[in-house]
Amino acid sequence: MNNKILCLSAALILSLVSCKEDKTADVAVSTETIEAYAGTPMTDEYDAKIDSIVGQMTLEEKVGLLHGYTMFTNEGVERLGVPELHMADGPLGIREELQRMSWAPLGLDNDFATYYPAGAGLSAAWSPELAHTFGRSIGEEARARDKDVLLAPAFNIIRTPLGGRTYEYMTEDPFLNKTLIVPYVVGVQENDVAACIKHYAANNQETNRGTVDVLMDDRTLREIYLPAFHDAVVKANAYSVMGAYNKFRGDYLCENPYMLQDVLRDEWGFKGVVISDWDAVHTTKKALEAGTDLEMGTNAPSFDEFWFANPLIEAVKEGTVSEAEVEKHAKRILKLMFNVKAMGNTNSRAEGSIATEAHYQDAYKIAAESVVLLKNTESLLPINTEEVKSIAVIGANAKAKHAQGGFGAGVKTKREVTPFEALTAKLPQSVTVNYAEGYKTLFKPKREMKFGDVTQEAKETVTDLDPEMVAEAVAAAKNSDVAVLFVGANRDYETEASDRLDLSLPFGQEKLIAAVKAANPKTIVVFIAGAPYNINEIERENATIVWSWYNGSEGGNALVDVLLGTVNPSGKLPWTMPKQLADSPAHATNSFPGGESVTYNEGILIGYRWFDTKNIAPLYPFGYGLSYTSFELKNAKADKNSYKENEIITVSVDVSNTGKVDGKEVVQLYVSKTDSAIERAAKELKGFDKVLVSAGNTEKVNIQVPVKELAYYDETSKGWVVEKGNYTFKLGNSSRNITQEVTITIE
Repeated sequence: MNNKILCLSAALILSLVSCKEDKTADVAVSTETIEAYAGTPMTDEYDAKIDSIVGQMTLEEKVGLLHGYTMFTNEGVERLGVPELHMADGPLGIREELQRMSWAPLGLDNDFATYYPAGAGLSAAWSPELAHTFGRSIGEEARARDKDVLLAPAFNIIRTPLGGRTYEYMTEDPFLNKTLIVPYVVGVQENDVAACIKHYAANNQETNRGTVDVLMDDRTLREIYLPAFHDAVVKANAYSVMGAYNKFRGDYLCENPYMLQDVLRDEWGFKGVVISDWDAVHTTKKALEAGTDLEMGTNAPSFDEFWFANPLIEAVKEGTVSEAEVEKHAKRILKLMFNVKAMGNTNSRAEGSIATEAHYQDAYKIAAESVVLLKNTESLLPINTEEVKSIAVIGANAKAKHAQGGFGAGVKTKREVTPFEALTAKLPQSVTVNYAEGYKTLFKPKREMKFGDVTQEAKETVTDLDPEMVAEAVAAAKNSDVAVLFVGANRDYETEASDRLDLSLPFGQEKLIAAVKAANPKTIVVFIAGAPYNINEIERENATIVWSWYNGSEGGNALVDVLLGTVNPSGKLPWTMPKQLADSPAHATNSFPGGESVTYNEGILIGYRWFDTKNIAPLYPFGYGLSYTSFELKNAKADKNSYKENEIITVSVDVSNTGKVDGKEVVQLYVSKTDSAIERAAKELKGFDKVLVSAGNTEKVNIQVPVKELAYYDETSKGWVVEKGNYTFKLGNSSRNITQEVTITIE
């Protein structure tokens, strides 16, 4: 049965809220879409109760609600029955418990959690259903640990392949991002836990992230960087938003009235809580009045010295901030607490569960559908265990674990199956495994380097290989029927707070791969990483390449099941892999990382939109991924020839499995308008469907696209406009492999 992806766009909803005169426009919306992934709006039924509680508070108690009192809570008001608001990282799983006043772990034996695939892995599955599974599962774990707010998901657009958080920031495409984020947020909040969507907004680099002023035009902001945030708020009804570190048009995001008030609350109708990123508040009056509700952080001499602590009390007493302003923010926090049942109807609150077999299987399902087969020209995969008698397993990533590492939140987990563990458990006893580590994951001493106009700490690895380790790897390869290299990166190299200096593969691995391939032509190269690298030479010299991710507690099992053919790979790249860094838009336009400010000179041509519009060939395109079978798309057609602005276009296409094994294909629908009066990308993703097709059979896929999804943001009218005329829908299995086209007319 098809997993329909019905395309409800930010453009569709933004058209109702961006222009005040059009808020009640009659727009046809698929009820199936709304029913599938619609979040529960915040209820107002507790407002009178909240007014009463806040009315009984002292100024100090009200202010205590608005700032960090421990590392991950605010201050409650015990005498009025107001508990602390408990928050937890994060994107990879529920962080272990920390001491209240420091980052040191408590060292408990009951705070283990499931390690879930990082955002790039979830995105590579191209599955809203699995995104909902992820959200529901991690939400259950948050509740089991008595958390009120999950500081996730993180989904800033991937603007540069060097980004330190590319591994967790989902995709380079606004449509794919929003289509995955909505079910994720809905899943989390089904468990009486608020999702805190982050980082709002335009937080697309780690370099100078705490001070850089991001500049872009309104069209770029609305079409590229806001759609996922918009849908998370308007459609998924996210209960909290995290303000980012950076500035936007001169104001820090946590004190930016345009972003926090005009857009978030006035246009989108957000009723929840804005939480600062840790130490992202820089003022008292400006930040509070702009719309930040809760200041979190660690760097002040004490929690009482936060901008929203003693300085706020003094500001109220001096008359520069009104007590009514303080009460407004205190009420928002209590509203969130009542809506997640931390107050009020607490007896009916979800209980949750954590580190269960069911949750490990959730992680497995996501990981299994995320593995990307990049190349298999000699059909070395899947490995035939009836013919192969020995396998060389080479590379530190065969045994490496990635739940912890780098700057930022990791996961304390009892289970993280490595590829080596999975292989040795799943291979028949008749197959001998010859292991060699091959390389060490060592870093050079820390030093500062000029990175554009910015000086930052460089992440540099030792690239000189140990000759003895290389010799061991070569010997293992020579003495085996097949060699499998597990290479890539780790979360110390790809990390928050540091962008990479270039696309070079770390730790000298390229030389190791060449040596192993020379020793055994039947070499399979498996990458475990979260971001693009320069693998041009590896791609030229090797026939078999697989890409996996920091893929959670069951990542090793999922990856090995793909290598052995138990699972047919169906992952697709969520970003473009360039041949060289200079081809990527932010670098081609010399607009990364900037200095005091950075201007997004590429505009709307982000990711594949740039490559396809400028006719630059990538190494691997957006949406690319092979299978152990083959598919053919045919008979594409629309349900009508012409449409009005309030209608939904249905495009159907037959997907035939022309190979010998069952498999899943992601049908991708891109839209193109070559005669447009405005600048447009050569094509833009507007729909997709991941469909299971058994060998020799054909399935019909229907993809629905609201006409409003075709709109562009007009800066003059400050609203969304659907240009009349002809549009071509291009269907294929990547942005560069289009095999069917359908032309329709918008009247």
